[in-house]
Order: sequence, then structure tokens, then C-alpha cells
Amino acid sequence: MNLEKYLVIKDEVKQALLEGRPVVALESTIISHGFNYPENLDCAKTCEKIIREEGAVPATIRDGKILIGMSEEDILFFAQNRSIPKCSRRDVAPILALGLSGATTVATTMLFAHMAKIKVFATGGIGGVHMHGEDTMDVSADLVEIANTNVNVVCAGAKSILDLPRTKEYLETLGVSIVGYQTDAFPDFYTRDSGLKVDYRVENTEDIAKIILTKEELGFKAGLIIANPIPKENEMEPEYIRSKIHEALDRSIKQGVKGKDVTPFLLAALHHDTEGKSVVANKALVFNNSRLAAKIAKSLSEIK
Repeated sequence: MNLEKYLVIKDEVKQALLEGRPVVALESTIISHGFNYPENLDCAKTCEKIIREEGAVPATIRDGKILIGMSEEDILFFAQNRSIPKCSRRDVAPILALGLSGATTVATTMLFAHMAKIKVFATGGIGGVHMHGEDTMDVSADLVEIANTNVNVVCAGAKSILDLPRTKEYLETLGVSIVGYQTDAFPDFYTRDSGLKVDYRVENTEDIAKIILTKEELGFKAGLIIANPIPKENEMEPEYIRSKIHEALDRSIKQGVKGKDVTPFLLAALHHDTEGKSVVANKALVFNNSRLAAKIAKSLSEIK
């Protein structure tokens, strides 16, 4: 495998990996598609700042060349150019071969983090089975990637716009464990409790690190989902946000929005319909996940 031809690891990240210091992967789709400019730029910089404050090294990942660790100029370029396409696993070879730019999703961030030997990844919420997925077969590539790639994902559960019971059932079928950080409830992005349960509750990052290490020693190839609820003070009122989600979903169906366009359409609709309240919540949970991911990476580095 000729990874050197495509993989470019930032010197700071490379040195930290060589020394066994904690590193946290971050995706670039959250920059180019998650928020409007300049909020996306502020969000990306704040995530990196939080990770550094916790003693870890951030590695924001993009495609084009597989860049592990983005410079400020790279982040600004992605923040200002929202037309950069999302890059999932199926897009990697064409984008690399044609010299294009791509914003990494959860799936490709995991893929590239694994190539670089980064073990912990912070995101907002994972993808999953979409509403009416039993008819459309619209299931995010994130789920298959988590089942096949040994990178551990800190998230606020799955995005609220998804069919969460089917998403969780599919993860169980794929053999992916979900641990809740100081919670029994599986969170659903904007709220702390979806009504579903995690597989195991864990109270501290040292125990999460032990689970990750045990999984590796057993030779399991799947990642671990660490469910980290949105901070209580930033949680949205469940009935309110769920009603807005259903309204946005109905509009997407009427407008014929399909495939990879569904998630950005729904998130943009929610940002508009909630008068920005969902943006505030979204940023809070991303920052919260970045902090926890850095602590887990640090505990994993120490236990190893």
C-alpha cells in the first residue's frame, strides 16, 4: 500500500504520534457544511483550541491530498468555500486521482485517521439510518465505517434528524459497542435522552481507555462509539426541536431532496426555523465532544 504518495501528516501531528502523545482527529465537513461563514471558522478554531487546552494535539483532516492536520490557511479556505463537496469513502479515489478538494465526513475522517494511526476522533453526531430508510435504503456510510475501522468516535449520539431506533439496531447488528460517558441514555444530538439506552455506562476516561485497549488486544476491527450528551445548559426542549425536525423532514420530501443532500438540507432548515437556537446547541455539543476526546486520548496515551 503506497500511502506516502497520498498521505501528508502535519509535522506537529507526526511528532506527537512518534512520541506517543495524545492526538484527536477532527473532520472538515463540519467546517465546509456544518455552519455558515464565519461561524464555521470560529467553530473549527475553538475545537482545536479546546483540544490543546486538554494537552492533546488536534488533527483536522481533509481530502485532496489526505492532509492530517490543517493549517490556519487550510481551515480558512474550507470555511470560505462552502461548495467543496463532502467526501465519503466512495469519493476518495476519484477526488485524489483528479486532484480535487473534498471535505471529510465521519466515515472518511475515520478512514484517514486509521491510516495515520490516530485512535480518537471527535465529531458532532454520527450519521445513521434516515427516516423512511426501510423504503429508501438511505443509510449513512458512517455506520459501516465504524464497524470496520478501529478509530473511536466521541459524539453526541446520532443526529436527531435520523431514525434512531433503527440506527441503534443496525449498530448492534454490526457489532459496534456504544458506551455512555456518565449517562445511561443514548443522546440524540440536540437533547440528552432519545429514550434509548447505551450498551454500557462509563464514569471516567480511564475506563474508556481500558475498553479501547482491550478491544485492540482482542484484535477487534470495529471502532467504539462514546456517547457524550450535550451539556445540560445547552440542551434544546425535546418537543420543540422534534416538531421542527418533522416539519423540515416533510419539506425535504416535498422538494425531492435525496442522498447526501438530505443532512445539510435538514440542518440548514433547523438553523433557520429555530432562529439560530440549533446552531448554538450544535456548537456547544461539538466543543463538549472535543474536550472529552482530548481527555480520552490523553488517558489512552498514559495507559499504553
